[in-house]
Amino acid sequence: MARTIAISDEVYELLKRSKLPGESFSTVIKRSLRKRRISDAAGSGTLSRDDWAKAREVLGEAEQMTSRKLTGKS
Repeated sequence: MARTIAISDEVYELLKRSKLPGESFSTVIKRSLRKRRISDAAGSGTLSRDDWAKAREVLGEAEQMTSRKLTGKS
């Protein structure tokens, strides 16, 4: 079932630029709503500073471990 909604010209242009060849506006909107990055939570109160610090620490350790494995320096 289709619905008609009103959007500003600015939003229309943003949707139009985001649209891939052969993609409907509905698909663009759905795809955009599903996109979530961890950085979207910054400042939202979702994660505390301590949580961010721990996440950075864990990611750094994972990066070092991956680098060691790739270079054969276990």
